[in-house]
Amino acid sequence: MKKMLFIAVLMGITLGVNAQAENDKEKKPIIVLPQWVKNINFSGYGIVEYKADDKYMNDPLVSGGSVKNHANEFSLRLLRLALDGRIANDFYWKIQMQLNGNTYEGASKGIRLVDLFAEWQKYDFFKVKIGQFKRPFTFENPQHPVSGEQFMSYAQAVSKLAGFGDRTGEPGSNGRDIGLQLQGDFLKVNERNLLHYQVGVFNGEGINTGDKNTQKDIIGGLWVMPVKGVRLGVFGWTGSRQIIYNINNVEESRNVRKNRYALSAEYADNDWTLRAEYVHSQGYGSNLAAGDKADGFYAAVVVPIIKKRFHVKARYDMYRDRKEWSSSKTMYEIGADYILGKYLKFNLEYARVNDRTLNQSNYNLIDTQIDISF
Repeated sequence: MKKMLFIAVLMGITLGVNAQAENDKEKKPIIVLPQWVKNINFSGYGIVEYKADDKYMNDPLVSGGSVKNHANEFSLRLLRLALDGRIANDFYWKIQMQLNGNTYEGASKGIRLVDLFAEWQKYDFFKVKIGQFKRPFTFENPQHPVSGEQFMSYAQAVSKLAGFGDRTGEPGSNGRDIGLQLQGDFLKVNERNLLHYQVGVFNGEGINTGDKNTQKDIIGGLWVMPVKGVRLGVFGWTGSRQIIYNINNVEESRNVRKNRYALSAEYADNDWTLRAEYVHSQGYGSNLAAGDKADGFYAAVVVPIIKKRFHVKARYDMYRDRKEWSSSKTMYEIGADYILGKYLKFNLEYARVNDRTLNQSNYNLIDTQIDISF
């Protein structure tokens, strides 16, 4: 009896296995995605801005719409979408698109590619990046536009001398260029690297643009981190750009030099940020009358009132397009930001502006922004 029962159970199991096998044959094959595809991240952010100023309110030379005055307007400062991920753990890659134009002068207003690069990151002391990405110049240029230590815009010296609305007339490129970069960190002590280097070779034309001459831009930086949160850095940049000038009604093409350096200092720890940078440029820009020298300096402080939630901030921001005080524009800024949850930030700033190139040199500016991340 037991033998008969055992045989019956064995037959039942065999029939069940055969039936499952037949069912499996009828199912569609399962697609197994490679790990690097599973590691792809999708993200994005947008910045909605309202800005008002009284720049031309009392200027007797401005009247009746002779100057287009954006003294009171809403705008979409940025809208970006990005994909990034890793391949075999050693390679990091990123693709980022901007879906609208920027508000700064010289920027493209259409949809455009902002980032497209891959970086080999096997060793901390030697990483190789190739593609289109941020220029390794100044501490502020690589800062994310919606990070807690940012203000209403990048400092003027960074905007004019790192490739946002560059004085050479280069199209607005968000501080980016196409090229190859080496970087790394050395001398780790207590989980902190004491020394960082970065050096790159670039076209010198900005984003989505081929080189217009045979010369390349060389940009590099070196900084030390003697104590936690402190960085002391120096940056250098040499290169050229082809500019077409109109001289006596005759178009003339010239290669103008870009020799620049920056001195930088920063303390960033425990949600506090103090940063100061001086940037100097030698080389003619798109306006020959502006001369061949320009410089700028800013000093900024961000203080947490509620850690990671509510900050107050102030910045002194000066830029001289001819390295003369008669060409200076200085902004005295105060503001605050409030971070609601993980994906929403509110910003409010007031600036007293002294622009010596205007007939009415002093005016007021108010800027509010809402940053949305996802």
